[in-house]
Amino acid sequence: MKKFVRFERLKGKGPLLILIISAFLIFNLIVMIRNSRKPAPLKIQKTEDIKGAYFIKVNMEIIKQMYKRWLPNDKFWPTIFLDNIPNFQIGQLEAVRYNIRVLRDTLSRLRSTDRLDPFAEAAFTALSNDPYKWWFPSAESKWKLAYKKLSIYLENLRNGKAHFYPRADNLIELLSQYASLMGGTNTRLINAPPDVKKVLEVERPSKSSKSYVEVNIPWYKVDDNFYYAQGVAYVLRESFKAIKEDFYQVLKDKNSLQLVDKILEDFRRCDFEPLLVLNGGPGSIFANHSLNLSSIFNDARQKIGSLIVALREG
Repeated sequence: MKKFVRFERLKGKGPLLILIISAFLIFNLIVMIRNSRKPAPLKIQKTEDIKGAYFIKVNMEIIKQMYKRWLPNDKFWPTIFLDNIPNFQIGQLEAVRYNIRVLRDTLSRLRSTDRLDPFAEAAFTALSNDPYKWWFPSAESKWKLAYKKLSIYLENLRNGKAHFYPRADNLIELLSQYASLMGGTNTRLINAPPDVKKVLEVERPSKSSKSYVEVNIPWYKVDDNFYYAQGVAYVLRESFKAIKEDFYQVLKDKNSLQLVDKILEDFRRCDFEPLLVLNGGPGSIFANHSLNLSSIFNDARQKIGSLIVALREG
């Protein structure tokens, strides 16, 4: 009799249990879908004629995007099951770090012997935090700190207490850093074909010997490299918009404005969304999205190299 009563109680709770589980699954699905969207292009209005202001605002807006929805360090939220956007954000972070490092070392100083701007330095230090830490301190708290320090730098720039030098040599340094970042990113992409297991090392111990590097990328990591590269391309696209504004006179004097437009077009073409990121071989009926992205990415990198030459010799 007692067993029958227990069964009746459980039987009555069955629909409620199913409803709770269904609601939990729907909630998880909604959270994951909402956080699977890549950020839209920035819309920053040029409201002040202060050199460097646009560049700083672009980086501040991207940092704001990151601290408002930072996914790589999630541990107790449905987004822990996502990997595309977290890798996209790691790419964003890496490119922003390059921007702020050049701001600290070059763009904010007249000479290499000048004192580092304390707020540009503090912003870079904050961005150097481990992106996977979720506590003591969390990555988000450090991104917020970087945003705050850059906002102070921007205010000082408006008041004449900080500096930004839009010279050709400074732009060459920034572009050289971009080329370096893109080179490493592109290497991840070109090693995606499934038939590539090893590649010849660029710097060999001696001319008579050959040294190979293991590059076999598991199929489940192909999309990680793809979205990381897209995150880098997103930041570089927005950065080149700022470069066109803040270095306009330099680019005009070197007849390079059209080349910057072509670079921007390449970065715009990097933003495509395959249903499934595949890494088919040359003779396969399946696409290799990593190589498709790499071809556009490498074209932009070559144009950046041409821009550096134009700035240096034009």
